[in-house]
Amino acid sequence: MPAESLSHDAADSRVSYTVPRRGIVHSAELEIKKSRFLALLTRVDTEAEAREFISRVAAEHRDARHHCSAFVLGPTRATTRSSDDGEPAGTAGMPMLQALTAHATTRQRTADEAGDLSDVCAVVVRWFGGVKLGAGGLVRAYSGAVTAALDTAPLVRRMRCRELTLPLPYAEAGRVESQMRARGFTVLPTGYGSADATLRLLVADLPGAIDDARAALASITAGHASVHEGPARWEDVPDM
Repeated sequence: MPAESLSHDAADSRVSYTVPRRGIVHSAELEIKKSRFLALLTRVDTEAEAREFISRVAAEHRDARHHCSAFVLGPTRATTRSSDDGEPAGTAGMPMLQALTAHATTRQRTADEAGDLSDVCAVVVRWFGGVKLGAGGLVRAYSGAVTAALDTAPLVRRMRCRELTLPLPYAEAGRVESQMRARGFTVLPTGYGSADATLRLLVADLPGAIDDARAALASITAGHASVHEGPARWEDVPDM
């Protein structure tokens, strides 16, 4: 889909936001004055999933003194939680949460846009090294561990989309698909039936984006496009 529709219209209407790639636990480790801080990040869709991840990490690293955590959920980041897990109040969970909510992708930083990361859970495991870091040191350590993990974590955009489908003769399917890709639209695998092929597009759930796709299809097919518009759904797409 055209980058302009995704990066401006979609973001302004809260139909897209940044998420970690599904199915990956990403990590980074810092050592500060003999204390080890292991940050683990993963994609979560519900509070129950976040709490299950936190419990699993704590069980896997039960020899550590602290398992501090933070998570953010939803397109508008309506759900946020954090835990200091025994560290002095405000020195671990909240700095971790602030690191999550402040993170911006390279594209966002280049465009001077605010970060919108969500559907993410972070756990920082600390093995105490015998030297106290003080409140400021703890804040920097916990937020820094999360930031280090985020800097190399694989991220994508989660976007509310509609699938547009268009039946085409077999002979026309390849040409139309190629031209729609060339115009920047996200083309899903074409379906092939007994009578014809079905072109499938994924378009941001915005009137302007849908109108642009319909207009492009009409232009390419000389006005013969009979487009069906599916219901809105959330999908992960490459960040643009």
